[in-house]
Amino acid sequence: MTTASRYPEPFRGDGGGANLADILERVLDKGIVIAGDIRINLLDIELLTIKLRLIVASIDKAKEMGIDWWEDDPALSSGARRKELARENAELKQRLAELEESGSGREAVGSREERDTA
Repeated sequence: MTTASRYPEPFRGDGGGANLADILERVLDKGIVIAGDIRINLLDIELLTIKLRLIVASIDKAKEMGIDWWEDDPALSSGARRKELARENAELKQRLAELEESGSGREAVGSREERDTA
């Protein structure tokens, strides 16, 4: 005589269910979103609101969904850091060229040289 289990098929312990690797593969393939809000009120005055959004997916699935913020974050991507340094270097070169063209760069260098020799 068999009795009906109160657990769905994947959670039965008879070996017919999904194992952890299958579940992880499915989650990374499809993606999962967990969202929640935390609000702290005191006497009907909102003191703090925290909005939580968690997405668990593979890199390929995230890119497919249009999520690629880690590629542009200098703290997470060496390529983004190089782009930021190249942009900053170009801006500094442009500012230096503008100063040299206006003549104020030469005056500043000349006055520094005069101070050094004095």
